[in-house]
Amino acid sequence: MALLSVIRRWHFRQDVPIREIERRTGLSRNTIRKYLRGDAVEPKSKVPDRPSKLDPFAEKLAGWLRQEAVKSRKQKRTVKRLHADLVALGYDGSYGRVAAFVRHWKTDRQREEQTSGRGTFVLLVFQPGEAFQFDWSEDWAIVAGERTKLQVAHTKLSHSRVFIVRAYLLQTHEMLFDVLAEAFRVLGGVPQRGIFDNMKTAVDRIGSGKARQFNAGFAAMASHYLFETDFCNPASGWEKGQVEKNVQDARRRLWQPMPSFPDLEALNAWLEERCIE
Repeated sequence: MALLSVIRRWHFRQDVPIREIERRTGLSRNTIRKYLRGDAVEPKSKVPDRPSKLDPFAEKLAGWLRQEAVKSRKQKRTVKRLHADLVALGYDGSYGRVAAFVRHWKTDRQREEQTSGRGTFVLLVFQPGEAFQFDWSEDWAIVAGERTKLQVAHTKLSHSRVFIVRAYLLQTHEMLFDVLAEAFRVLGGVPQRGIFDNMKTAVDRIGSGKARQFNAGFAAMASHYLFETDFCNPASGWEKGQVEKNVQDARRRLWQPMPSFPDLEALNAWLEERCIE
């Protein structure tokens, strides 16, 4: 699912031709066209975790990648070359597994370089349309005459700081999909990247560094809307500090004093008006 999403973003967002995608991934053009044809991507049933054929070679491959990282671009081995070298050592798994390992290793290394050193901070600067940040909070309102605890979704554009807030009774997959669809409608489009914490409606399992096992439904939605997903490190709220601050600001601006509405539809219509005014 992750590779499928990458292929769709390359083609539809970045106008990468099919021939170039074939070169980058090693997939056939027919397979690539199949991935690009479907507008909505249906998630497949979850496959139980099982040992990978790459596991016995993971330490060797990581060592090679550390060696390649200090070489010039022309001297570096391609992923296809690394795969062939592993095959020579007895690896009989797929090229895709090796390519995925290399992608995750590079992402983890980049993150370590950006945040290494105690007290080191990375200035977060965003271009227009580059990213949005998302978070949930719990707040209270009077709904149909009852004091009701609400699950409040905050979506904020990282460049312009424009935001939208919506309230629900639960945090479920359906609520998450609805709030993002409504946010993209109000904000006028879909940014290239979404920054999230490790919420259960999106992440089934947290791996090392930035490695994540996505929920199949969330991965299908991200592929449909063509945005890249970026999940914060655990206990690193500063990585999406704009929307974290938005939660506190909205609590003072929107929820104090406690608003009162006949139903959630009326409450969300009012919230939308307050956000875009």
